[in-house]
Amino acid sequence: MNAPPTPQGGFILDELAVGMSAELQVPITHERIMAFAEASGDHNPLHVDEAYAQASPYRGRVAHGLLSASFVSAVVGTILPGPGAIYLGQTLNFHKPVRIGDVVTARVTVQSIDPSARVILKTECLVAGESVLEGEATIRVPRRRRRS
Repeated sequence: MNAPPTPQGGFILDELAVGMSAELQVPITHERIMAFAEASGDHNPLHVDEAYAQASPYRGRVAHGLLSASFVSAVVGTILPGPGAIYLGQTLNFHKPVRIGDVVTARVTVQSIDPSARVILKTECLVAGESVLEGEATIRVPRRRRRS
């Protein structure tokens, strides 16, 4: 079940249901990788130096794993649950490298909802339908809307 459009201020606890999901598609570019390297300080040559990466077992540059994970964060913070959601934890398992030219689909799915306002989300990133990353996020969501 796809999430309906995010309400103003994001979903509150009572608006969430197990099975709701949302996704975001993000193309991987040289510029995006370099911006992430600059923002994170991770200038590992596997990510930023084609000659170095060509001589590696990967036979070319690969995007930072946490770059793909950041797209999950974008879904959580802007779509489902959306604005007002706070990360409490995230597990990540990386399955395949992501490369320049790939389009990453970041998807979150509500797995469980606790009355304490903690929500467990299945998190995943796919490229061409194949899993490159999966995990689980624990999120706190607001119980009520903030007054304008």
